[in-house]
Amino acid sequence: MKNTNVSANPLQSRFLRNGLLGLTFFAVAASLSSQEQHHGVVRPLADVKFAPDDDVKCLDSTLESGDPAKGASTFILRAGSNCKVPLHYHTAEEQLFVVRGDLETGMEGVTPRVLHAGGFAMMPSKEKHWFNCKSKAGCLMFVAFDRVYDIFWVK
Repeated sequence: MKNTNVSANPLQSRFLRNGLLGLTFFAVAASLSSQEQHHGVVRPLADVKFAPDDDVKCLDSTLESGDPAKGASTFILRAGSNCKVPLHYHTAEEQLFVVRGDLETGMEGVTPRVLHAGGFAMMPSKEKHWFNCKSKAGCLMFVAFDRVYDIFWVK
């Protein structure tokens, strides 16, 4: 009977085996990498540890999920009464959800609005915007970015 093994050549056989091994390694590494990126978070608000913001002294924040240096992320922000975050923008799209307080916010070309608990704002990529906490008891909000976080202050 005739040998129909296509990999009869030892060089072809080794190349095929190493190629399959490399492909398998790549698939496992990609799977593990994607698993590392998908950690769930369950945290009561009372457990959140805020830290002072480097740029805006009346603002405290904490990273809730994601890695702002690598991709999408969500922060919790706590602003004191009359805390003003001046005009700025981000490369990422920003979504803001008010949890507590009265937060005045606006974008260039959009009439400023005061958002209360449950209020929402979306600032597209590179859209200049600002906010000001109007509540005597302060404001609490979630802010989510759809890609790497950066901030550019407008003078």
